[in-house]
Amino acid sequence: RKEHRSHSARGPSFCQRLVGCSSSSSAAAGMALPNMAGDTLRVADLPGRGRALLAARDILEGEVLLSESPILLYPSSLASLSSYCSACFRSLPPPPHTPCPSCRAAAFCSPACSAASHPRLLCAALSSGLAAAPEAHQEPLLFLLSAYSLQEPSLSAILSLSSAPQGPSPSQQQDAASLHAAVASVAPPHMLPAGFSPDLTAALLSKDRTNSFSILEPYRPDVPLELRKARCCAVYPRASLLNHDCLPNACHFDYADRPGPGNTDIVVRALHGITEGKEVCISYFAANWRYADRQCRLLEDYGFRCECDRCQIESKWKFDDDNDAGDGDDTMEEEHGKEDAEDGGDEGMEQEEGSDGDEDDFPHAFFFVRYLCDREDCYGMLAPLPPLPNGELSHVFECNACGQLKKEEDEDEADTDAGDCSMDQ
Repeated sequence: RKEHRSHSARGPSFCQRLVGCSSSSSAAAGMALPNMAGDTLRVADLPGRGRALLAARDILEGEVLLSESPILLYPSSLASLSSYCSACFRSLPPPPHTPCPSCRAAAFCSPACSAASHPRLLCAALSSGLAAAPEAHQEPLLFLLSAYSLQEPSLSAILSLSSAPQGPSPSQQQDAASLHAAVASVAPPHMLPAGFSPDLTAALLSKDRTNSFSILEPYRPDVPLELRKARCCAVYPRASLLNHDCLPNACHFDYADRPGPGNTDIVVRALHGITEGKEVCISYFAANWRYADRQCRLLEDYGFRCECDRCQIESKWKFDDDNDAGDGDDTMEEEHGKEDAEDGGDEGMEQEEGSDGDEDDFPHAFFFVRYLCDREDCYGMLAPLPPLPNGELSHVFECNACGQLKKEEDEDEADTDAGDCSMDQ
């Protein structure tokens, strides 16, 4: 899923898989994208990349490119029901809470959210044995019960999104069959939609794997990124058109605990100026993941190898296999003797023997110094705040993980301290 960074609200501003291909439906081909910020983006087919979002005009750093409400929200786990409102997914205030009058398992933060309630199939299942489901099945079951609660055209909109090009693996097909049986066992038959079938369940799961964003619990400095949990997951049809790049030119924010409507909207902002016609991309995971972990995740979950400029350079580097960072999902360990993220960013990588070690071997060092949050165990992206109405740049950067605000002067000082960033030989 796509990482959707969550932090305390400062303004309008995991589960870590994301869509590698964009929607290929005919509806997506002609959609007007009314939630785009003005005329900033347009949809296009790109060879080898599928549907993508391109800059429709020159874009300033910090501009809001997309603001979109989710078509589907669902809890990430049964455990999250006790901590977050089941309607808006804000953090629940201290007890007493307002329980769901039907299932009594969900809670709401306000009478308005109680009136809005939560997915009807999920509510019914919470009253009939869902709590006994294995932990590994909880998240996909919560998704399926929430998706099957949707009315048309929302359910068709989810089915129109893309899936990984390689199709489900044998184990995923087996899981889909088990999950379909589990839905049938906990959901009242009369509440299931027409067309409920193993094939439809498998199709929905394939959309969830490649299109859902996870909205993380609030940032806490004492909790490392790999231990932070998702409060809920969300599907944003237009944001799913954003393709991946290991040096993205945009990043996404959410403000789940801010007051008022739209707290689970996704907000995409430009990291730097983007020229008209250039593709707008985000990173599907923390930008400091090393090359091997990035490639493993993208190939396993999205069926492609990344050949961006950064990957082409780093593919020539040598990995120290003594430091096993797993598949990149839960660990981003620092290579012994290597620089911090602010001095280069990628852990666990060495240059090939014989490399001259000059700037050409690590041309993207400046990206990490400028756009990677330097707060310990954060690894969020720093994006400029939106320009003023007159077009004047803000010169203030906001982290999409911890919410830290940083003036550009601080960034300039970091640039000076970093000097000519290069990897140790």
